[in-house]
Amino acid sequence: MVIDSRLKSIYDGKSGTDPEHQRLVDQLTASFGPGEAEALVEGACTLVYMYMNWLRTAFEKQEEDVIEHAVPSLVATMRMMPRTFSPEVIPIMAGLLIAAGTGLSPNLWRAQYGPWTKEEMNPLEAMVVLLAEYINRISGNGEDFATRLITDVLSQLD
Repeated sequence: MVIDSRLKSIYDGKSGTDPEHQRLVDQLTASFGPGEAEALVEGACTLVYMYMNWLRTAFEKQEEDVIEHAVPSLVATMRMMPRTFSPEVIPIMAGLLIAAGTGLSPNLWRAQYGPWTKEEMNPLEAMVVLLAEYINRISGNGEDFATRLITDVLSQLD
């Protein structure tokens, strides 16, 4: 829902984060213990995996490679956002996209490099938003297609 909220603010043309919304998000995350925080990060990585899996399938139908098309576009966007994506986190985010794009679990890929750092949290969230926006844009099925994609998958679970 955080990703959906961020997308809606982008599409509504709002710059920055609504202070009240940010206060509520900060309050929620402050209440998290280590287990909940880890689950939130794993959830973000799962979204990356699901989005990249959808993109891989969509590109393969066109006989194209998801890594060749999606990753350079997303990395270029990250490079244009230096306050969110410092140069040192871009290779980590690109590696995460590539891992997911080749069918590897982003959670397991990242685990081999150690735990996530505090400095990587905002870029991770922003990357998931960029990825969802990229899907919305290329799908042509509306500004909430990426969110519907995930809710459809979740609704099929027992």
